[in-house]
Amino acid sequence: MSDTNAVDVVDLDFSYAKLHGLDPVPVLEGVNLTLARGSRCLIIGANGAGKSTLLQILAGKRLTRSSAKVLGAEVFFNTPKGVTYLGTEWATNPVVRSDLEVSHFLDSVGGYRYKERRDKLLDILDVDLSWHMHQVSDGERRRVQIVSGLMAPWDLLLLDEVTVDLDVLVRSRLLDWLREETETRQATIVYATHIFDGIDSWPTHLSHIQLGSTLPPSPLAWPLSPADAESLLPESVRVRMDDPNRRGSKLLEVALHWLVEDRKKRVEKEIADLGREKRGAQEANISSEAFYRKYDYSH
Repeated sequence: MSDTNAVDVVDLDFSYAKLHGLDPVPVLEGVNLTLARGSRCLIIGANGAGKSTLLQILAGKRLTRSSAKVLGAEVFFNTPKGVTYLGTEWATNPVVRSDLEVSHFLDSVGGYRYKERRDKLLDILDVDLSWHMHQVSDGERRRVQIVSGLMAPWDLLLLDEVTVDLDVLVRSRLLDWLREETETRQATIVYATHIFDGIDSWPTHLSHIQLGSTLPPSPLAWPLSPADAESLLPESVRVRMDDPNRRGSKLLEVALHWLVEDRKKRVEKEIADLGREKRGAQEANISSEAFYRKYDYSH
């Protein structure tokens, strides 16, 4: 196994292309993420912070002017073998909602080549090979996606919210297997999720994305050292983390604190730019009565 880092991202910027004479829309600015092989990194941030865009860049799906290296290669122009990306868009593909038997589907994507790993995943994810894709639930369809995506051995796995549809038992068994993959094969995982309970011992690192930028240090080693906890978290959060009667896991307490701070920063920016907060109920909105007066229902 090469000593090359699994992920090398330094001061990454990304903007959506300029359209209709409008200025490009910045999505990521100054993103940093360097991960050694064998790492398991959680990407934490609010909806719209840029987590999915970062994962798509690491998968070679988006071109950037900044350097983004994966397994030692510039990922867009020379995406190396062994990079697997699983995102939520798979579930909307009409093909995977057709009358297609799971056994035939898995064979069509190469399941016969990886029989041992395929069968292990079928057991972990509790998949019935006789299911028909148009008849199963979203959670069951997601299980099939994960089996199909993870059968072939991978060196870097990029997960974008794909465990959200899984029940607690299946999710726990999958995460245990993923940990084993990183420990036995030195594979690496970057995982964006909003579900933090029950995984305190799973990640080796955290990366906090706020308004499109990673906050230093990125990545942050987990569990936190006493020095990191004291320098990065207010006393109130540290007290809750040490409280055996806390409402959730230590990781959840950290994530909640970060998300509260993210919202404050977003509101501050909106007020500075627009003079008001953009989201939520707005005083300028017209009442429902005034809205419906605009329409003539007499005809």
